[in-house]
Amino acid sequence: MNAKRGRMVFVTGTGTGVGKTVLTALLLAHLRSEGKNALAVKPFCSGGRGDAEALWRLEKECLTLEEVNPFYFDKPVAPLAAARGGGLPSLKEVVKHVKRIAARCDILLIEGSGGLLVPLGEDYTVADLIGALGCAVIVASRNELGTINHTLLTLLGLEGMGIGRATVVMMDVERPDESAAANLGVLVKMAPKSAFVRALFLGRKPLGRNRFKKSVTFLKKTLARILELAIVTPSFERAVLKRAVDEDKG
Repeated sequence: MNAKRGRMVFVTGTGTGVGKTVLTALLLAHLRSEGKNALAVKPFCSGGRGDAEALWRLEKECLTLEEVNPFYFDKPVAPLAAARGGGLPSLKEVVKHVKRIAARCDILLIEGSGGLLVPLGEDYTVADLIGALGCAVIVASRNELGTINHTLLTLLGLEGMGIGRATVVMMDVERPDESAAANLGVLVKMAPKSAFVRALFLGRKPLGRNRFKKSVTFLKKTLARILELAIVTPSFERAVLKRAVDEDKG
């Protein structure tokens, strides 16, 4: 895997509770175990800071918790609803913070909040943040009944933004239903432009201290594959980079 300074990979999901934090933490730990200068941030947290703290524990020698998670709200609802009284950052402020952290590493993982259309501010969503950053995208999806619809809707949304290729990680669940064996095959046929990887279930507390290192080792090949697929520059990112160069020339 070839990485350049400041490359960003956004980890979004088909919804809430699909495994974004677990996936982001595993990817971060894998990169750092391979000697990569990698960091991770979760710009928004609502209702608890546990997700951000899980990432921070892996990189606290490099970042403060406030740098990992600069925007925190105690109500367990979307950031826009949680901060109706004020205190929401502008899209420009969030992008500036993320890019400042990205400049300090070779690869920055950015964990989103919920799915693409979760409102983060008065006039922008997770999708808008991805578009403003112009980064590669990994989609976490739970491998269970309903995931075909949720995943295809997410990919359709990304395609509408100009991201025709995303990397989808099907997160296995503790008690798989009858759809689990067939979901991946159906999605591969219905979304041939995207890449799909299946991640095996790692237990109820995969981020626990006693289990986490074993989880990273167990999924080493899977994590490497996800990153190889995600870090190939998609056409959307090339377009963003070209536009930035043209603007600089102008």
